[in-house]
Amino acid sequence: IFTNNMEYKTLLTTLENGILTVTINRPNALNALNYDVFSDLEDVFSNYAPSIDNLTGVIITGSGEKAFVAGADIKEFTSIDAKGAENLAKRGQGIFDKIENFNRPVIAAVNGFALGGGCELSMACHLRIAGEKARFGQPEVNLGLTPGYAGTQRLVRYIGKAKALELLLTADMIKADEALRLGLVNYVVPAGEEVAKATELLTKIGTKAPFAVSKVIECVNAYYTDEDGQNMEAIAFGECAATKDFAEGVSAFIEKRTANFTGK
Repeated sequence: IFTNNMEYKTLLTTLENGILTVTINRPNALNALNYDVFSDLEDVFSNYAPSIDNLTGVIITGSGEKAFVAGADIKEFTSIDAKGAENLAKRGQGIFDKIENFNRPVIAAVNGFALGGGCELSMACHLRIAGEKARFGQPEVNLGLTPGYAGTQRLVRYIGKAKALELLLTADMIKADEALRLGLVNYVVPAGEEVAKATELLTKIGTKAPFAVSKVIECVNAYYTDEDGQNMEAIAFGECAATKDFAEGVSAFIEKRTANFTGK
């Protein structure tokens, strides 16, 4: 087991068996997103995580038992003008896009409130595990705002226009079981078991061919952009067929054994 704790102002990181766990660590502020949290997250996904050899995936969670991320840090909004707010939103969107387009699976282990920016952060991750105490919502209209970090876009993708509009317009919170029913989360687990379930999923994904995994993420994301996703899939299929892992996968299937993928 190799563990490494990087020094971040607002995050705790641990690396174990190829899985990087990132804990947003502002429990006194219910892990609210401020300038420093965004800077730290950007560094994780731009520099730290990509530098890890044989990285299987990333888990993002919140410290304490109350909140995953209870929203943006409203104190930073008190003296902001229109242009400043737009720039703030674009910065957050860019960092969340980096998470969504990361070439390894990123799982949100939602252990409490995931509201506003917290809900948006969870939706930027590829999969979501909710503890029983998890609560999701986009309450920005209560502040006279729209969501700023692509909440109006990703929520519609996950749960459809009608229900997404209802939640965005009413600012209602939903519980974990409702989030599961709507398709917003992949699993609901007992409180405290969110990271364990995320680890279980990443461990399973870690037995698959890494290049193929990264291409699946890329192709699925293309469905939601202006790119020609089917063409991208065909190209990815060809690129995968040129790898040693593809040859190993086919041999293992024919020989009725477990494939030993090397990421080559």
